[in-house]
Amino acid sequence: MQRSTTLENVPTDRNAQHAVIDQARKSLGRIILGKDDQISLALACLLARGHLLIEDLPGLGKTMLAQALARVLGLSYRRIQFTSDLLPADIIGVSVFRQESGEFEFQPGPVFSQLILADEVNRATPKAQSALLEAMEEQQVSVDGNTRDLPSPFFVVATQNPGDQIGTFPLPESQLDRFLMRVEIGYPSEESERELIAGEDRRAMLKDIEPVTGPETLVLLQQAVRSIPVTDALVSYIQALVRHTRESAEIEIGLSPRGAQALVAAARAYAFVAKHSGVYPDDVQAVFAAIAGHRLKPAGSTRFRSPAELCQHVLDSVAIP
Repeated sequence: MQRSTTLENVPTDRNAQHAVIDQARKSLGRIILGKDDQISLALACLLARGHLLIEDLPGLGKTMLAQALARVLGLSYRRIQFTSDLLPADIIGVSVFRQESGEFEFQPGPVFSQLILADEVNRATPKAQSALLEAMEEQQVSVDGNTRDLPSPFFVVATQNPGDQIGTFPLPESQLDRFLMRVEIGYPSEESERELIAGEDRRAMLKDIEPVTGPETLVLLQQAVRSIPVTDALVSYIQALVRHTRESAEIEIGLSPRGAQALVAAARAYAFVAKHSGVYPDDVQAVFAAIAGHRLKPAGSTRFRSPAELCQHVLDSVAIP
């Protein structure tokens, strides 16, 4: 298969940048059928230098989406299957004593890759889950008193089963906040499911997909995202949304200042994916549930049954400038 044109050819041209994103979306869309919104959010999350939490029932394509992202973006990839007996050393690595040299030699764990799939992250104990905290926040790990840098770019894509599933350990708020976005895959449409059942195996197709970009290009795209302008009116709109989450009787704990910063970063990245010249209210609304859904704590008396409904309530309650 011929390799697609990448930003190594025209690194500063905005049309070429958008062409890379379009190619990535098209390639991902051949693997993850009928989920264009989720694909756009996932790409926006990585372009904003954030980590992604994919939460849904087993068998809906969470792991496949993570594998496809690594393949399409040309990133080194490792999968960590989280289980109840997983230890922090299984993630970070361990020092091994070498008799011939009389010294300890560090053996890096799977976290030393550019894209990490933390599969079923809430099936591991809190001790194992916490091994990811420093890596996600600081892009480094501390082992035996030494600090070791992780590759760049570095992304964690974690999958999670719903909290009421047997054998799960819910992620604490502090760790949930490390994820820029939380998205749900959902059941496929009837047409997409028919193609999944009768069509070619998606895992076989994944092996044949050529990367459309690479790590160097991805860093350039991230830099381009940060240059997208945000107007004062849009900042005021975001502040109004954040203020409403703190004042609404439906919400016990609203968005923090870091949550507001995450909303701006994600909206910038989504605007880039959507080929907008600046950040519009539509971009903020498109990412709001993915940013706020796992950060808001609903009041005990709320009438809204899901994070998506609660986030839509916030959007409906704040006027668009």
